[in-house]
Amino acid sequence: MRIPSAAKWAVGVLCVLALVVAAGINANQSGAGADARSKMILIAPAAAGGGWDLVAREAQQALRTDGIVNNVQVVNVPGAGGTIGLSQLSRLDGDGTTMMVTGTVMLGGIARNHSEITLADTTPIARLAEDFDVFVVSADSPFQTFEDFLAAWKEHPEGMPIGGGSAGGVDHLIVGQLARAAGIDMNRIRYSAYAGGGELTINLLSTAHGTPNVGVSGFNDFRDMLADGKLRPLMVVAPDRLEGLEAPTAAEAGYPAVDLVNWRGMVAPPGLTPEQQTELIGIVTEMTGTEHWEAVVKRNRWKESFLTGDEFGKFLVEEQQRISTLVTELGLDQ
Repeated sequence: MRIPSAAKWAVGVLCVLALVVAAGINANQSGAGADARSKMILIAPAAAGGGWDLVAREAQQALRTDGIVNNVQVVNVPGAGGTIGLSQLSRLDGDGTTMMVTGTVMLGGIARNHSEITLADTTPIARLAEDFDVFVVSADSPFQTFEDFLAAWKEHPEGMPIGGGSAGGVDHLIVGQLARAAGIDMNRIRYSAYAGGGELTINLLSTAHGTPNVGVSGFNDFRDMLADGKLRPLMVVAPDRLEGLEAPTAAEAGYPAVDLVNWRGMVAPPGLTPEQQTELIGIVTEMTGTEHWEAVVKRNRWKESFLTGDEFGKFLVEEQQRISTLVTELGLDQ
């Protein structure tokens, strides 16, 4: 009897979750596992190949290469905007050998899915860096500037689909921020969600009816096509211009309120002692000082925004409130 693909996926996720639970239990019961510098698990709350997976695997490499942690394993727990991974992490109470990659997308997932568990229920470790979104068009687009696009969008928002990542993700929320700042009714926005940057790029370059005229996503999703001249940047959502990218910032374009960035960070399970939290903060601090990590930040055009412990915890609460409000305004919390 053939098993439907959806059922296979569900079984696979359950198996992964079971492995993470087992790892957490073993970490708490084993003398060696209790030492975060001997063995560590990094949870990437998304499928392999995505942004959180990239952060987890680059962190793994940095920790291993410089001998900060002897054995580092990455476990992917995808689904529901990262909230499945968050739910799993919350069950590993007191486990000081596990951390999870998190970021802006998870805050949106928490708001959209009405998650009873939030990042306030974790132990904050560190915010690492910020990744920036770029508005782009195809090389032959009639929109030569951001002002050209905005004028056309204001006139007929329903007739101008804007492409980006998953519904309710950072890209979608940035489009919402821009609509609000430009005085466009959010109910009139036509947002086209795509599974990844590759799929979005293909549709941006397509001449088929109904494909998006404008795309917004992280710089790295568009990097190769921008370098080849197949895409043109209109605006970057960043505090400063990105090196080598001829595009104004949102503030320069007259919209400083469009400021949502895709930050990446690390949290740990609840119930850690102050000593366990301090140890994990120390490990991550050492990691960010390695040559490998510094090269990763430069290569991906990230901006370091290091923040640790209670200050990071305060940031998480405030950012969740801000994003939850935006999700509600966009009608994405239904």
